[in-house]
Amino acid sequence: MFGTTFILAIRSIFRHKLRSFLTTLGIIIGVAAVVAMVTLGNATTKAAQAQVASLGTNVLQIRPGQGFGRGGGGPRPPDFEEADVEAVARQVAGVTAVAPQAQSTATVIYQGANWSTTINGTTNAFFQVQPWPLASGRTFTRAEEQAGKGVCIIGNTIRTNLFRGGEAVGERLRVNGISCDVIGTLSTRGQGGFGDQDDVIIMPIKQVQRRFTGNREIRLMLVGVDPAYDGTQVQESIKQVLRERRRITGGKEDDFNIFDTAQISAALTGITTLLTQIVTAVAAISLVVGGIGIMNIMLVSVTERTREIGIRLAIGAVASEVLMQFLMEAVVLSCLGGLVGLLVAQLVVLGLAPLMRVEWMFEPQINFIAFMISALIGVVFGYFPAQRAASLNPIDALRHE
Repeated sequence: MFGTTFILAIRSIFRHKLRSFLTTLGIIIGVAAVVAMVTLGNATTKAAQAQVASLGTNVLQIRPGQGFGRGGGGPRPPDFEEADVEAVARQVAGVTAVAPQAQSTATVIYQGANWSTTINGTTNAFFQVQPWPLASGRTFTRAEEQAGKGVCIIGNTIRTNLFRGGEAVGERLRVNGISCDVIGTLSTRGQGGFGDQDDVIIMPIKQVQRRFTGNREIRLMLVGVDPAYDGTQVQESIKQVLRERRRITGGKEDDFNIFDTAQISAALTGITTLLTQIVTAVAAISLVVGGIGIMNIMLVSVTERTREIGIRLAIGAVASEVLMQFLMEAVVLSCLGGLVGLLVAQLVVLGLAPLMRVEWMFEPQINFIAFMISALIGVVFGYFPAQRAASLNPIDALRHE
């Protein structure tokens, strides 16, 4: 019985190909939108987590101000000093390394080719705090750090654009007219929510302060934390040291902020997950609209085939067989729409993933759930028309014109 009913449903669907396609269009759009949004949302979350993880798993970022900006409308808080860096490194238990940073932008020139990039002045502690190994070459010597020599370590983007991907170690660049010997190249991190991380040149901080920023101020400290220590306690200790050095007493608010990379990761994950859920909920409305479309067409089909139903009932078919036939048609329509929607979703993800700079990924769970929901919609919205067909009086149905 099931096989015969299925064949009858397929024949009825393919008898009106265009109408069947238009009927399933709502299901196709709904399934494609839901699967694509969830997949891209998960890919974005994964990319954001990877970007934060590249900053280090036990890393604190300390900046002047009450946020990423200076915060409030008052005067700009003072930057950090070299003595602040030394104090945090010496006085706080659980701190493995402290990397000061001073940044600037500059134009880099090599053999007539030029490139605008970010100059990051720091110390070798940067490579202890950050999980960013070198692809070739070496880091700074102690003498180069202390004297602020004109040496640099370049990111892969610089190497690709100025050296055409060739060997850069041992070559000499001109950075805003200042000579710089390339002593190392960084491994590739790639692009993501924080931009192109490989588009950077790392130099001794004293060189950057003397030649580029024109002052000895430090806008950022990266602090490595020993995993064996309580991160919250380490943050409190750092806060006390900096409050004392910056003469913040009583109930005055801190004029600096401490960000934990784990907190940043959790916040980004929460935001992307919430946005994905909202967009998915909106896209899911298409599934309901598609279900209503199936119900409408099935009601039309029942009206068109009233005489056929009457003949079947008159020659011995029972009501349950008629109900099953029409219910099967609705479910098959919905499932076909679901399968096409899954295919469309993968094509959408393949097209948008490179533009969003995230990896293409296949989510078996959401694909299975979306398909099962499309089948359920066929059952729910197809039951009423099927029940109406099964409840027809054979005599009245035969008289129908």
